[in-house]
Parts: sequence; C-alpha cells; structure tokens
Amino acid sequence: MSKPVKNLIVESYKKKFADVDGAVLVDIRGVDANKNNSLRSALAAQQVRITVVKNSLAKRAFEGTALADISELLDGPCAMVYGGQSVVEVARMLIKQAKEIENLQFKGALMEGQRFGPDQIDALSKYPTRGEAQAQVIQVILGPAGQVIGAATSAGAAIASILKKIEEKLEKGEQIKKAG
Repeated sequence: MSKPVKNLIVESYKKKFADVDGAVLVDIRGVDANKNNSLRSALAAQQVRITVVKNSLAKRAFEGTALADISELLDGPCAMVYGGQSVVEVARMLIKQAKEIENLQFKGALMEGQRFGPDQIDALSKYPTRGEAQAQVIQVILGPAGQVIGAATSAGAAIASILKKIEEKLEKGEQIKKAG
C-alpha cells in the first residue's frame, strides 16, 4: 500500500473515531458471513458500529486522542465495536452475541481511559451504565431523605389524630382529663 493511501486511511480513521472515547475490540476471524451480517444488524439496531481496522494505521490515527490507550490492544485482526449509550452496553450486547457466535473472540476494551483485557469483558458488561449509576446515586441520596420526611409527617399525623379525638370528645360534651 502506498504512503498516500496509508495517509488517507489514517485521516479517515481520525474523522471516524474523533468523538469516540471507548470501544471493545473483537476478532471476527472465522465468523461466517451470515453470522457476521446478523451481528452487524443486531449492533446497528442499537446504534452500535463495528469497523475492521488496520492496526498500524489505527495506532497512528489514535495518537494523542482518547483512544490512544487502546493501541496496545491492537494485535492481529481487530474490529472496533463502538457507539451506543456506553462501552458497557456495547460489552453487554457482544457478550450476548458471543453466546450465539462461537468464533467471536474478545481482544479488550477501553472505557474512560481504563483498559480492560480480553478476560475482563464479562466483568465490564456487569458495570452499571452512566444512567444506571446516576439512578443509583439518586436512590441513595433520596432514601434517607424519604425516611426523614416519613418520620416528620408521621409525627404530624399522630398529633392531628390526637387533636381530632379531642375535638370529637368536646363536640359530644365530654370532658378531657389530664393524663398523668
């Protein structure tokens, strides 16, 4: 491949992956065409893309970007899987697809600057997504607040109940006796 062609490919990678800050690397060698197409269709339905990359050119394109740390994982035939809501969701989808596609192999992943090896993809898929983590934080914050509000309103409800009973007794002409 000539140097101008290589430079064009590097520029293409820079544009394509400019906004990508994480991805899962897979090896799709040995995956038959029908399963490859079904994998790509299933991923595309979730706005996830898969791109086979030329390692040496991808390494050049990723220098100085958020994907620079994934360069160490680029070894042998690689396809980058990226997009969707998060790398965690991509890992979840790929784990699910790997059960149906026997030759799909994981090479690693990069999420928010942290590299994951091939044996860590399953653990990555169990991480909460950003939305799930935010929901958990809100739940933790609101849990004690809900208890405080419940305690405050329950005391008020108890006082209101006592006052209602006093009012009913006074309306009937009964005397209120001092406790004690």
